[in-house]
Amino acid sequence: MSDRFTFPRSTPAAQGLPSRAIEDFLDGIAAAHLELHSLMLLRHGHVVAEGWWAPYAPDRIHLLYSLSKSFTSTAVGLAVSEGRLSVDDRVIDFFPEALPDTVSDNLAAMRVRHLLCMGTGHVEDTVGHMTTDAGDDWIRGVFGVPPEQAPGTVFTYNQGATFLLSAIVQKLTGQTLLDYLRPRLFAPLGIDHGYWQQNPQGINLGFSGFHTTTDAIARLGQLYLQHGMWDGQQLLPSAWVDAASAKQIDSATPGTTPGEAQNSDWTQGYGYQFWR
Repeated sequence: MSDRFTFPRSTPAAQGLPSRAIEDFLDGIAAAHLELHSLMLLRHGHVVAEGWWAPYAPDRIHLLYSLSKSFTSTAVGLAVSEGRLSVDDRVIDFFPEALPDTVSDNLAAMRVRHLLCMGTGHVEDTVGHMTTDAGDDWIRGVFGVPPEQAPGTVFTYNQGATFLLSAIVQKLTGQTLLDYLRPRLFAPLGIDHGYWQQNPQGINLGFSGFHTTTDAIARLGQLYLQHGMWDGQQLLPSAWVDAASAKQIDSATPGTTPGEAQNSDWTQGYGYQFWR
């Protein structure tokens, strides 16, 4: 589309960033023999540095792996804003047909917000059980793993939790995450390229599997920096942006020292499918 929004370009210095710092970063990446596919650095809404390493290119879509989770969270936020669900809804109420014969107290206590913040009460990722224990029924596979702890008391990076969020959105809307987000997020942001892998039940994975461009990632990030506002339109409630980006649960493992916690990205807490 000829009128599609493009980020304005600027120099690092004009936006208050030293070019030398960017060069040092790239030199450090090269020295460590790390493989970059793309880089797009924004400051004050301006692209100040960008690059793609062959065979990758600006219009080539890329698997986002766990960054897919932030798009899943955004879909849940939109569904909440439309009154389709609440973060305090019980998870088991969405899928009574997939429940185990005995529903534990911890499973019964699990709410949508526990899925969002990876606080389901499980002490290990459920993904292995999810994809194997109940054949093609991944929902039943997750529910078949009893949470060992009370929801909200322990953080465990759990792919099954994010998959359930995708399944909930599809159950409530009759649309996959991808189809639900197209008119509400992708079209207004000008994201034209993307697809999402599905499980055998036809549900977008949620926890991974989304393919899109580097520019699309930048647009989502800028939307959150602008508190859900885009081109004069409130696409996403600012309250959701605040909640999703806030610390919703402690992500530090037991025994982590204050010094370790201060210097590790992994111990800054976890929001609604966003690392702090």
